[in-house]
Amino acid sequence: MAYDAEHGPRTFGQRVRQARERQGKTRPVLAGLVGRSSEWVKSIENDRLAMPRLPLLLRLAEALGVGDLSELTGDERLAATTYTKAAHPSLLRVKEALTDYELLARDEEPAPAAALAARVRQAWQAWHGFGDHRSRVADILPALLADLRHAARTHEGVERRRVQVSLAQAYHLAQLYLSYQPAPELVMLTGDRSMTAAQDADSPHAIAASAWYLNHVYRDAGERHEARVELAMDSLQLLDADRGHEDIALGGLLHLAAALSYAKVGQKGSAERHWDKADEAARRLGDGYAHPWLIFGRGMVDAYAITMNTDLVRSGAAVDAATHIDLGAMQSATRRSFHLVETARAYSLEGEPVAVVHLLRKAYEVSPETARFNLFARGTAAELVDSGGALVRDDARDLARQLGVAA
Repeated sequence: MAYDAEHGPRTFGQRVRQARERQGKTRPVLAGLVGRSSEWVKSIENDRLAMPRLPLLLRLAEALGVGDLSELTGDERLAATTYTKAAHPSLLRVKEALTDYELLARDEEPAPAAALAARVRQAWQAWHGFGDHRSRVADILPALLADLRHAARTHEGVERRRVQVSLAQAYHLAQLYLSYQPAPELVMLTGDRSMTAAQDADSPHAIAASAWYLNHVYRDAGERHEARVELAMDSLQLLDADRGHEDIALGGLLHLAAALSYAKVGQKGSAERHWDKADEAARRLGDGYAHPWLIFGRGMVDAYAITMNTDLVRSGAAVDAATHIDLGAMQSATRRSFHLVETARAYSLEGEPVAVVHLLRKAYEVSPETARFNLFARGTAAELVDSGGALVRDDARDLARQLGVAA
């Protein structure tokens, strides 16, 4: 590959190849993720084909873990999120809450750890409930973070460690709120702060939960899958399945993290081996179990089989997994919506635009803000307006408008 010694790859194709190799993806894997052939990827990388139109360019950026389109286009810095969604109306308020260090001490006594833990549980219930969950959580987070940080600075001993556990969970919520918004530096910040709070709490459970969410942060940032797997497996050593359901569930989550990391780079055997471990944990917990805020359980493991197989470009296996689960039983509207979008992604690989539009509309009905802030949902709705054919064009246009995509 020809490079400019000072500036790196000179052409769009060279940048695509560099990004693909950095992710450890083969051409067939990348081709499957964007719904094209291996020869198409080869032609792009060899500059025999021009840069694709924006909707396909966004899908390519997503598959390559690229959040700044200039990494591919070479143009001035322009984040992919700029094209796919507007920032949530409360983004600035949440950002100010995260960057307000409150250097001056408060006069009032901090709330007890138990009271703060109850408020965090209520915030998670707001996240998983019906309706505009991002908006609800954005109304809660600023005051909750401020009170938790005040308590963590003021309390001592066991009470302080309990507050730190709640603070780690609140940072998880902030991270989820920030996902798919034009604030990648804040996503990294909240992921790091949640792990720091968990370590300060000296809580294996809080550390394991932080490792699960940090895996998502690392995947979005394009970190090497080896580092993501190492983080999950190191955290797993802190758990003991004989201690009870919490350890079993968190262990299952960490195996899911490893499975998804391996699937992203096309390592089928390793991905399935870790998914089997997560499946074993779900079976030990029983069909009626779901973690109260992480939602780990039978339904979540089965639903992530859709994501894993789609990332492995095994669309038939992904669609088969989707037909054998009941997402309606999952105790989270946001998770049901997300997994419906993932099912649409599997049908997209199968070349079924009617199914894709139907599933994306269902995802929007279940949780509007989940669909509205999902990169695949927005990019695909816009693309199908042009390429979906007469059978789906009108429905795709209506969906694109609902998702806030120009169509």
